[in-house]
Amino acid sequence: MNKLGLLMAMLLVISVPAFVRSAGVPAQKHGGNENEHQGGKGEQGHIPAHGPARTANPHPQVQEKGDEHSAQGHTEEHRDYRDAEGHPNAPHVHANDKWIGHDSGRGDATYHLDHPWEHGRFRGGIGRSHVWRLGGGGPERFGFGGFFFSVAPYDFGYCNDWNWDADNIVIYDDPDHVGWYLAFNVRLGTYIHVIYLGS
Repeated sequence: MNKLGLLMAMLLVISVPAFVRSAGVPAQKHGGNENEHQGGKGEQGHIPAHGPARTANPHPQVQEKGDEHSAQGHTEEHRDYRDAEGHPNAPHVHANDKWIGHDSGRGDATYHLDHPWEHGRFRGGIGRSHVWRLGGGGPERFGFGGFFFSVAPYDFGYCNDWNWDADNIVIYDDPDHVGWYLAFNVRLGTYIHVIYLGS
């Protein structure tokens, strides 16, 4: 009988991490992994050590070529983010932690909120040591670990290839746009602006 009890205890210990991971809690913890690679490709791609620095530019950058998209009453053109061959045409982060596309500054009307932090602040864990597995939804509302977010309307086109049921993401503070966070997709190496909806 003791062997059966020991076997049951071992099975329980092995199954608990799998259950917790599927429940939408942080997928894994990351430290300073030196095996990171350019472009953020692969399930365990580069995870930035920190979010972007505050932009010195107080006025929005004129958007370049692309499709027009209405965001909170503004019509602007999307710019081309392909800064090197093979890089995505979406805001992304290089292996040296340079955030491509986060340069419009605090005056960017695209990300203005009349009521910042309307649903409170996200307290679930920010930065590279908190990798979250998406638990379903879509750009209008998605969640993980009992927390819910919505993508900025202007950024909808930058998350078309996100897997809302399985991708790992990391949340970073947005130093320029009050009330917004940046959700970084580990698999793709791209990021979008998101607002916290609560838990």
